Amino acid sequence: MSENINLRVLVICAGNSARSPMAEGLFRTLGAGRVSVASSGSDPAAGVHPLAVKAMHEIGIDLSEHEPKSIDSVLDHAFDHVIAVCSQAAESCPIFPGPAERLDWFYDDPAAVLGSQEEQLTAFRTVRDGLRCQIAAWLMEHFA
Repeated sequence: MSENINLRVLVICAGNSARSPMAEGLFRTLGAGRVSVASSGSDPAAGVHPLAVKAMHEIGIDLSEHEPKSIDSVLDHAFDHVIAVCSQAAESCPIFPGPAERLDWFYDDPAAVLGSQEEQLTAFRTVRDGLRCQIAAWLMEHFA
């Protein structure tokens, strides 16, 4: 791990296919090398939702290579903060070793939105923009 890493963050959601990979990408970008971040899911999906990839691509973040991972794959890692972005993952989140502070930042599942592709993409953009604002503010508190 790089010496300039100040925070170790894990973001969890049920499928690790939309909200948590979006948050992971935002933490990587907004954290500017000061955050080591991973994401995982309590019931990982087969792949990242294509509209999550598209919404993040619009702001210059590439999720096309992200593969959903199980929470089990990160249980042996130490984190300073574990952030649940959906209630389902929060309910099934195991206790992590070390000083991990648990935060609940629940966002509606954009993949559950019914309607046209544009309406669905709008839901992904809404979650992306909400996460971006919340992560930016949180990072400002930690690195002020």
